[in-house]
Parts: sequence; C-alpha cells; structure tokens
Amino acid sequence: MYRLMQPSDEAAVVALWQKERGDSAEFIKTALEKFAGAENIYVAEENDEIAAAALAVPVTLKGRSGSYLYGLCGQGSLLLAGLVDYLCAQQKLRGAGFTVAVPAGQEQAALLESKGFRRAFALRCLPREVSRNLWSQAEFDSVTARKLYELRERFYPDTVQFPPERMAVVLTDLYARGATIVSNEKGYGIYFRREDTLYFVELMAEDDRSAEVLMEAAREKEVIVERAVITVGAAQNLFLGEGTRQDYGMIRFDAEPFDVEESYMRLMMES
Repeated sequence: MYRLMQPSDEAAVVALWQKERGDSAEFIKTALEKFAGAENIYVAEENDEIAAAALAVPVTLKGRSGSYLYGLCGQGSLLLAGLVDYLCAQQKLRGAGFTVAVPAGQEQAALLESKGFRRAFALRCLPREVSRNLWSQAEFDSVTARKLYELRERFYPDTVQFPPERMAVVLTDLYARGATIVSNEKGYGIYFRREDTLYFVELMAEDDRSAEVLMEAAREKEVIVERAVITVGAAQNLFLGEGTRQDYGMIRFDAEPFDVEESYMRLMMES
C-alpha cells in the first residue's frame, strides 16, 4: 500500500534510510522535516511495515512547478517503481508537471528510466590552474539562501530552484560539510578545499574573466592553493568547449513536456 508518511512512521523511515544510505539520523530528520515536509513524504507499506520511502521536494523550472524525487530507499524494484509512480501521480494532482531526480547509481537510474525518466541536466568538469592575483577582490560566506536563489535567477534563470526556505537547508548542509562561498558583483562560486585544490561545485559569473577573478580571490584566501576543479552546467556560458561531460540528473514529465536541453540542476542535497 502506498500512502503519505504519518508521524508514527518517522522512526521506521529514518531506520530504513540509515540502513540503505548511511546518513546520520540528524541529517535524515532534517531532510524529512525541513527539506521535504511531512506533506511531501511517501511510503510503501508491506505486512504492516514501512518497506520503502521517498521525498517529493517542491521545485520550479522555467516558471513551472515540479517535484524533486529524493531519498528513495527500500528493497524490491517493483515496490520502488510503484512508489515512484504513486508519488508522481499524487504530486501531479497538486500541480506538479514534472519530477526531477539525481539517481544514486546505475541501478536506480535504470529503475527511473523504466518509469519514464530521461537523462537531463548534464554537467562539465574541468581542471584549471589558478593564477596569483592580489587585486582580485571578493567577499566570503556572505550569501544567504534567499540571496543564492536571487543570484541563480540572475546568472542562470533556466535553473531548477528550491524555494528559499528549502535552499536554506541545502546551504546549511554545504557549510556543515566545509563549503565556502566566494562572491562579488559579477558572480559567485561555491567550493570545497582539499589539500592544494579548490573544488567548485557551482560557479556562475558574467564571463570567463569574472569567473577567474573569483577563483583568484579564493586562492588568496586559502593561500596554499594552485589549481581548481570546476563543475558547471554543460550548456553554461563559462569556459565553453572545455571540460568532460558528465551525466547528472533525470526528468519525467507528467504534464506537457518542455525543452530542458540547456537547463541546469545542481546542489540537490545528494551526498
């Protein structure tokens, strides 16, 4: 039986998620209560036990309402496939015309493909040497969730967006994992430092030089850094023609399909 999660189900959902995905109980409860909300958590019940669960987090793309399928866990492909169909159908009744996902491995990607999802939101990954430039100026960690929402709207409006209150959960998670945000009037970047390398998980700027200034400012802050590895949208306007294309997300339409060839999706709480 497929249904919405009830408060009495939460402990079982947390245990199932923890067993399959290995996240902490604190992280899972935050995902359930703040990222999705009780009204957006679906479960499959079998023999009076919670056998599968999935979240449907509200998102928008190109002015349309949709859902982000997140935290899918449980055993049995038929059970999971049924839960995905049920979730998409229920969200459609609430006005969601599409569902996006970031598959956790090839097996889940194949399952989603069998349920009408197709690949979308490809990325490009490129290494760059970062020059020293004392004159490259930027601010650090001054971006709020609402500001990040606005920056994405400004620099790449064709982006899958969470409402600011959900983006706040994403941002809190990024900071907890050691992320730094560098920004100025011409762009921003979100990066993690690993030894002598900056890993930019999102970088948006007016042009290539503006992006380089952000990287240079980050290098000055971090001192012992010489290179960066940048991940951008496959169709993003930065460093065009460079980098290795990578699959990332998927989409299923439950209303009139629309073009997502150049659409961007990133920072989806995937671990």
